[in-house]
Amino acid sequence: ENLMRGLAPASGMSEEDESIGALKFGPQELKSAVSGVSHLVIPGNVRQAEHFLGILQQVCAFLRAYIRVDKARAEGPLMFLHDLESQQYIEARTMKAFDARLRSLMNTLKITDIDEFSPLTKICDLCTLASLHSKGFAVLTDPCPEAEGIYDPQLELSCLDAAIAMRPVVRRYKNVVLTSGTLSPLSMYPKLLGLDRVVVSEALDISLERDCIRPLIVTRSNDIVLSSSFQSRKDEEVSKCYGTLLEELVQVVPDGVVCFFTSKVFMQQVVRVWYDSGTLARLSTHKVVFFETDDVVSTTIALSNYREACDQGRGGLFLAVARGKVSEGIDFDRHYGRAVVLFGVPFQYSLSRRLRARLAYIRDTHGISEGEFLTFDAMRAAAQCVGRVLRSKQDYGLMVLADARYARADKRKKLPPWIGKFLIPAFSNLTVDMAV
Repeated sequence: ENLMRGLAPASGMSEEDESIGALKFGPQELKSAVSGVSHLVIPGNVRQAEHFLGILQQVCAFLRAYIRVDKARAEGPLMFLHDLESQQYIEARTMKAFDARLRSLMNTLKITDIDEFSPLTKICDLCTLASLHSKGFAVLTDPCPEAEGIYDPQLELSCLDAAIAMRPVVRRYKNVVLTSGTLSPLSMYPKLLGLDRVVVSEALDISLERDCIRPLIVTRSNDIVLSSSFQSRKDEEVSKCYGTLLEELVQVVPDGVVCFFTSKVFMQQVVRVWYDSGTLARLSTHKVVFFETDDVVSTTIALSNYREACDQGRGGLFLAVARGKVSEGIDFDRHYGRAVVLFGVPFQYSLSRRLRARLAYIRDTHGISEGEFLTFDAMRAAAQCVGRVLRSKQDYGLMVLADARYARADKRKKLPPWIGKFLIPAFSNLTVDMAV
């Protein structure tokens, strides 16, 4: 009861402010990012619904002109707000309340179909976030986001600083504990999350009853180096070698095998080679093959059927993408994941304008080089993938890292200790034949 009574005073809002604050934010992410708006008073020039909608029309007119560019550009929130204010005479102070005012209006009108007004909600979110944060965000405009020569301009407000989301948590709570099996290396996280008062930073050893995992690094097949680098992707022989490795594994590994590719495009490219060479047909004779797709419903059905195939003793082979839904949130415990194979190193697309903007921000703010962050991020994604195979102390499975770059010390050192201690030198530079 004391805790319940203390919630309202702790928030620092009056009863009137609370009634407004309850209407402000929908998604939890936005709540955290714009938590400072809780103490705002709605400016007088947007209190009337007609005035507010008129200002939104001005913003939409500005964005229509702003997005028409011939080449990609990136600028900070301050420059974006300066252009908006100089052309439409709308102050940043007014735009800070856009999100709260829109939700208040929709509540007054008793609108239940919020999805119908999703575009307007995004515009208000854009203005509110850009007004609240002078640093840590970038406004990105790209005339051809899908492919070169296909004009379909896109405007994006990209968050460059993960500390923005953590800041309200650190301010509100006296002690914050972050735990994960893939927080490695630990020294990187306080910088990225803005944790300047870290008291304890410790990698706790995970005690396993037996050697229940066996990480393998497969670097080559005969005289062909295995790699998912941009140059190697054009070589169909590399894709065929990946297929040979998987063919050998599915014949000796029982039940379920899960494979991750570095990207959707890479998976499509490799599977096309496997189909043309007959590899896919041969794989299907040993296990039922399933794919992760962009459609959530189709992927959910595929996962259900994959588990059914494993339960029935037929065995399943699930092909998925690193950083996707399957790699981040689906557990392949027990017989659903007796082996996981990661084809390539899951680096982010280095020419992405969003990534380039974030790398520049991290370099200037935290002094972290581009190469250091990209390697850290890739190995974190790799650990997420291979970690799907071990979900309890009674579980066991095989982890196959199929790329020559995993044999380098800078990559191996960034794997979580509970994986690294089982990665012995004898299994750190194998051929396809030696691995099987």
